[in-house]
Amino acid sequence: MEPSSDRSVCIQTPPVETFRIGSVPYLNAIPLTAGMEHQVVLAPPSQLAGMLQHEMLDAALVSIIEPLLNPGYLILDGVAVASDGPVLSVYLATKVPLESIKVVHCDPASLTSLSLLRVLLAAKGLTPEFRPLQDYQGAMGLDSVLLIGDPAITFRQQNPPHQLWDLGQAWQELTGLPFVYAVWAIRESQVQTDLLKKLWDAKQLGMKQLDTLVAKDPRFDLSFRKSYVGSAIHYDLGEKEKKGVTTFVDQLRNLVDGPIFDPRFVQASTHGDR
Repeated sequence: MEPSSDRSVCIQTPPVETFRIGSVPYLNAIPLTAGMEHQVVLAPPSQLAGMLQHEMLDAALVSIIEPLLNPGYLILDGVAVASDGPVLSVYLATKVPLESIKVVHCDPASLTSLSLLRVLLAAKGLTPEFRPLQDYQGAMGLDSVLLIGDPAITFRQQNPPHQLWDLGQAWQELTGLPFVYAVWAIRESQVQTDLLKKLWDAKQLGMKQLDTLVAKDPRFDLSFRKSYVGSAIHYDLGEKEKKGVTTFVDQLRNLVDGPIFDPRFVQASTHGDR
């Protein structure tokens, strides 16, 4: 059966010839852009969010926080970058115990990771100060730093003198649910059948060719790529992942003053039974 949600919508409009699509330049995104690699703008999550907001893109693989802050975005149902346990590339690196942390320097590339860290620390009654990380080169010398994506993988492989608190594992231990880091967000005015199908088909091709994609990518060593893309990360957005998102929404509403919107999902017409 098709994935269902009370907030799901299905929209079909006439196709256009070209679409402006953005994705992140991280290893974990390669299965979601299969077959359209040369048609995709690559940028960090925060830049993609700005490009989507300023109508420079029709769709982008953005941090889950973006459609929660912007009611004008719809989320492609069934596709995500998620983990149900350790994620390996989103963590707090700290030289001191959690309860002793005064300041955390945070990679500004992803608001989702910062928000997740705030939620996890608040659950422990901890409210440190958060400052932007100016330079990854200086991260090794900092007491506490939030790192994400490929730079986080590089950092951990350098044997840092830090304890690494994996946020995916911490979320799973707190809630018993997966955490969704990124989704395809589509501006509501640009939701078209052909665009949804293009994004959906890319994932299907990526899953079919996953072993080949992992083998060909030059980043890191092959054994890590297999354990990371092939095991730690998963790419489904089903009911369990949606429950993780709604739980995250509830936690955020307890922490922030501004509005946090319920996610809205749009189904590609080619989903079929899954």
